Amino acid sequence: MRITVDQQNDSKVAIVSGDGILIGSVDDALDLMATVRYDGCDKMLLRKENIADDFFELKTKLAGEILQKYTNYRMNVAIVGEFAGYNSKSLNDFIYECNKGGRFLFKQTEAEALEGLHRSVT
Repeated sequence: MRITVDQQNDSKVAIVSGDGILIGSVDDALDLMATVRYDGCDKMLLRKENIADDFFELKTKLAGEILQKYTNYRMNVAIVGEFAGYNSKSLNDFIYECNKGGRFLFKQTEAEALEGLHRSVT
């Protein structure tokens, strides 16, 4: 796993990358959040391919549990990837609603994700 920090003014975003699945459970998500916090960030950018497929199957409740933990600990997150391939109306609605808020974003490019995260308030 690699973490780089993108800073604009007082806003610091941890850009997390690596090979394989980095978040496969709630515990993985909490461990990653602790690592990012250690680097002084309260915002992080993740790539879709580093998150278990169960996250995108809303019936598993993994996404809801992780996002609830991140909300409780005031961690803003953007997930970068292509989401149009999912044929789930509930997932598409979930992504749409998240993108309206600002704490959790689903974006196609890293640039879009960084822009959204730097604008968001923790």
